[in-house]
Amino acid sequence: MRLAFFGDVVGRAGRRALEDHLPRLKLELSLDFVVVNAENAAGGFGITEAIADDIFQNGADCITLGNHSWDQRDALTYITREDRLLRPCNYPPAVEAPGKGANLFTLPDGRRVAVISVLGRLFMDSLDDPFQAVERELNNVPLGMVADAVLVDVHAEATSEKMAMGHFCDGRASFVVGTHTHIPTADAQILPGGTAYQTDAGMCGDYDSVIGMKKEGSVKRFSTRLPTERMGPAEGPATACGVMVETDDKTGLAVRIDPIRVGGRLKETLPD
Repeated sequence: MRLAFFGDVVGRAGRRALEDHLPRLKLELSLDFVVVNAENAAGGFGITEAIADDIFQNGADCITLGNHSWDQRDALTYITREDRLLRPCNYPPAVEAPGKGANLFTLPDGRRVAVISVLGRLFMDSLDDPFQAVERELNNVPLGMVADAVLVDVHAEATSEKMAMGHFCDGRASFVVGTHTHIPTADAQILPGGTAYQTDAGMCGDYDSVIGMKKEGSVKRFSTRLPTERMGPAEGPATACGVMVETDDKTGLAVRIDPIRVGGRLKETLPD
């Protein structure tokens, strides 16, 4: 099976990058299932129903969120109606957060893909233990038995926490990928137990920016420590950043991982 994951979509530029490239990539790379993190898709903060619908139309099979899940109020109700939209799975049970943090999807040919979204704790909004939450979700969809592939999106600030999650899931997930920091890392690899891993997929957004936001306001805020106007997404030509993983249908484990970068300012990298 061929899975692809695209990193945080930032604003209109990021949405345009997906629109321009995802339909073609899905066809040319023979992708069976595509996941997109889109928690910054609506002006850099959250997601709306209309934007999610456009991303699905462009070829996404599942959308994951993160610490900006609820920045747009209609996401609170839309997520209860749309099983393809996932928020982090580690909200405290007593909170009764709307929607799901994981889901099992059935492809037209009968193969099943589980997607798990989790929010880190280091330097982030404090939710429940991400490791215990992922343990619970992995136990619900054992690889090679219930699910033919399992993908885990770790939306976290600390690279150490993401790497620890990769090793925690090794041999039990097909693919663990980090999001949130918006910079594609160079550590795409298959871990010893057979799980594909990359610390951060990067973003779908304009890299002539500060992690997707207009650089002038960001630089002023850092250099003066004074409040500035509300941050807004950069709107120049965007790069679509992601990762492709190919799995063994018998085991669900990874046999190949390749970064994807297309469009915008970054050097293009595509699977052969």
